[in-house]
Amino acid sequence: MSTRKKLNTAKGKRYTQSEKADILAYVDKVNAQKGRGGQSAASKKFKISPLTISSWIRSGVGGVGSKLPSGASASGPIGKKLAKLQALHDQIARTEKDLIKMRAQFNALKSSL
Repeated sequence: MSTRKKLNTAKGKRYTQSEKADILAYVDKVNAQKGRGGQSAASKKFKISPLTISSWIRSGVGGVGSKLPSGASASGPIGKKLAKLQALHDQIARTEKDLIKMRAQFNALKSSL
């Protein structure tokens, strides 16, 4: 009789654009402070492969680079900053919508007292 090992078919974790932007912001912060080593530090802190992080950097925050203004490059420093700004803007807009909903619920509950 032979025993077969079951292959691991589980897929890796999927990250949202805002999570990617946060991780890449951490990379930039460490690089600004120390001059280098941001990818390694982020890899250890967030338990992500350095290859994953480098692919996000190359693609401009996981594809957010496609939202850049015409003529801007996602691979350049300005393009990366624009991509991060766009991701943060989108996150702020979503959070503000959620806040409006929560305030309406709060006011409804408060008025029912």
